[in-house]
Amino acid sequence: MKKIVTLFFLLCIYVTHISAQHVVLVSIDGFRPEFYKDPQWGMVNLRQAMELGSYSDGVRSVFPTVTYPSHTTIISGVKPLKHGIYYNTPVEPLGATGRWYWEYDSLKVPTLWTEARKAGLKTAAVNWPVTVHAPIDYNLPEFWVLPDQSGGRNDYVKGMAQEATPKSLFEEVQANATGKLSKDGFDLDYYSSDANLSRMAAYIIMKYRPSLLALHIATVDHFEHEQGRDGDKVRKAVADADRAVKTLMDAVEKAGLKDSTTFIVTGDHGFVDVHTQLAPNVLLAKAGLIDQDAKKWKAYFHSVGGSAFLHVNDKNDRQTIAKVRDLLQALPEKQKRLFRIVERPELDAIGSDPSAILALAPIEGVTFGSSTKGELVNAAKGGTHGYFPDFRHIETGFVTFGRNIRKGIVIPAMGLEDISPLIATLLGFPFPTADGILYPGLLK
Repeated sequence: MKKIVTLFFLLCIYVTHISAQHVVLVSIDGFRPEFYKDPQWGMVNLRQAMELGSYSDGVRSVFPTVTYPSHTTIISGVKPLKHGIYYNTPVEPLGATGRWYWEYDSLKVPTLWTEARKAGLKTAAVNWPVTVHAPIDYNLPEFWVLPDQSGGRNDYVKGMAQEATPKSLFEEVQANATGKLSKDGFDLDYYSSDANLSRMAAYIIMKYRPSLLALHIATVDHFEHEQGRDGDKVRKAVADADRAVKTLMDAVEKAGLKDSTTFIVTGDHGFVDVHTQLAPNVLLAKAGLIDQDAKKWKAYFHSVGGSAFLHVNDKNDRQTIAKVRDLLQALPEKQKRLFRIVERPELDAIGSDPSAILALAPIEGVTFGSSTKGELVNAAKGGTHGYFPDFRHIETGFVTFGRNIRKGIVIPAMGLEDISPLIATLLGFPFPTADGILYPGLLK
């Protein structure tokens, strides 16, 4: 018995030694490895911190490589096939309503939020996807109120205020961190969005000192969509994201938590410059498989930029599925070379939507649109994501530094699912449902 007590005591000392008291997780939407590996991108603060920590040359995302499935993988440690958030938006063949997967109850698995609460730890999130009604102590979720039928814009400020936990938190951060915000307070056309969100997160760190705080900022992604992988707006957004990270670093230091905090800076996907768009639903409409005006459909491609997923109204309708395959096969060879068909076994292996019959994965530079009218092949510009995660440009990044992180470790390749096991280990609670790999070499 005495030996067992001694072993338990030593184990407690070990866990206390490797555990951080606080983890700050920052997701920069559209974050790419060159942003921190190449000094020309201007991430001065992150590069300086990285010199004392470790990083990855590239992080594989999920399929499709879009924001909501990716962020859910970060905090669950599993791919969409298991966690249940397959896209940003629901599959709506008869016309998009504007809804996204905002609500936490859409998830099918435990997350860092649930397991941290079981361990008695306080958590916080600012603008993190799929967190409306999540088990988070201090929560300002990513959510917006849709415009009414008279027109107008999505109202992000009203949405965040409406779904805040506790209800007074949004007014509190305005009073103490940002000042009164108008309807465009998080408008991604303005660089102030990242600054406002980071100030909110900084205030929560200093006031409430949560064990885990997660922040999502998205201006980099916004301007990559507009300009592609490079451009003056993209570079300024990257520099502003760096300042947002520094805002949190300063908050940790002001709160006296520097020696007990680990930072993880990551993202959800890379980006691809595009020149051509395919509209596969045009094929289906001409074949009579979808008629949005008449509110009828048999087959529909849910397009997410760099991929499109085939859904059928009746999964047992083999005739419709065969017809779609015939339509794709009948395309001219020049058009068929623009994409490949991803069949169900490969979708299962990569962890994608189980209800999709197949997916289309284009070559780099080609994107998909959802329109049922117009031409099949169209010109495109700017940048996008959503591609099958098997090439460098679509990879995101990973940098970690602070308490218990070794200096100078470079992981050549990892997956988004590998982040949550590291966070759980740093905070000292078990997370057995995660499929990701814990890289112990990152830990001191």
